[in-house]
Amino acid sequence: NKHAGDARFTDTRQDEQERCITIKSTGISMYFEHDLEDGAGKIPFLINLIDSPGHVDFSSEVTAALRVTDGALVVVDTIEGVCVQTETVLYQALGERIKPVLHVNKVDRALLELQMEVEDIYQTFSRTIESVNVIISTYTDKLMGDIQVYPEKGTVSFGSGLQG
Repeated sequence: NKHAGDARFTDTRQDEQERCITIKSTGISMYFEHDLEDGAGKIPFLINLIDSPGHVDFSSEVTAALRVTDGALVVVDTIEGVCVQTETVLYQALGERIKPVLHVNKVDRALLELQMEVEDIYQTFSRTIESVNVIISTYTDKLMGDIQVYPEKGTVSFGSGLQG
């Protein structure tokens, strides 16, 4: 998509658009139809997304958003990895009994800016997933079951908002 990375549907304030960050939580609704495997029709989905700030100064925005959601997509920069705020957001999600899903973002930076080798990128992904799981493992609640994230179980995704 030639507009990938340019569209900022949840950053509605002028200061958010100028700084390319989220300051106030914003909700949007997305409609999607999934084709049934047998070709007999489609299953409709309505996904309500709340984009909440990632900065520690806005933790109350994250908590408020978590209280009205069924899930949490925790976004981690490929290069920066797990930061202090990532840990805070994970604890907030787990405290609200929300199972997180991890998205490793900005994969394009590793390829284009840093020109990392494939094995190095793989190791970076592995370290990020392991770091998130270490944080998650400190929160134990048998009623929630296994809440760690695994690519093979569909609880980790990789992508680049800028490159599509």
